[in-house]
Amino acid sequence: MRTSIKITTAVLAAAGLTLGLTACGGDSGTKKDSASDPLVVAASPVPHAEILNFVKDNLAAKAGLKLEVKEFSDYVTPNTATEDGSVDANYFQNQPYLDDFNKKKGTHIVPVVTVHLEPLGLYSDKLKSADAIKNGATIAVANDAVNEARGLKLLAANGLITLKDGVGNEATPADITGNPKNLKFKELEAAQLPRSLQDVDAAVINGNYAISAGLKPADDALVLESAENNPYGNFLAVKEGNEKDPRVLKLKKLLTTPEVKKFIEDTYAGSVIPSF
Repeated sequence: MRTSIKITTAVLAAAGLTLGLTACGGDSGTKKDSASDPLVVAASPVPHAEILNFVKDNLAAKAGLKLEVKEFSDYVTPNTATEDGSVDANYFQNQPYLDDFNKKKGTHIVPVVTVHLEPLGLYSDKLKSADAIKNGATIAVANDAVNEARGLKLLAANGLITLKDGVGNEATPADITGNPKNLKFKELEAAQLPRSLQDVDAAVINGNYAISAGLKPADDALVLESAENNPYGNFLAVKEGNEKDPRVLKLKKLLTTPEVKKFIEDTYAGSVIPSF
């Protein structure tokens, strides 16, 4: 009998604790209205965060959107943070990069709206033109699959190398079939490429990192990627299933307004090109 009383008392105590926890921190009958919460967006500092901050400072309040911008200097964290819910969205990447990332990391990130293109460029602290590249020169390229392939295609488009027929967004130096100047390649993290210019003859640098380093793609690049039919437009992205979040839809609309287009054109003078 004493054992039975102890068990009954313990059960009642546990039930009371459960009710107490529910009353204090569980479902109190009031649902959180996500539409009224800030939309937290991960972005590369330039130009993505700058564009988002223009929206935040000039357009968001009128549209009823609370916008919070978190800056990241790498190309991995914005996607992993979006996947795990640490942020609501990100703005820094293009479709080939996202496709490769989702495949390799098992993430479920999807594009919402394409905003701009940052033309990839070949830069040098030592040379004034691509024609001046000497035999045996060292060219730095990004070490992630998509940006490396993109860089190699830029070099091929300008006659510096020839790539294997049909090679796509997974091209590496092993796919080079013609190399008349016997170029050597140094693979580095994309963010490190601007700092490599003192150590190599030239480097293929992503537009955002070039601008952050004080380079002007439209003026300083030895060769620059064409914007025509370019698949590398940068877009706002979310985790699959969040495309219809009212806050995301508001930002989608704001990012493609005439005001944002003018801001991009006036601020970056051809180094960043609106894609809408």
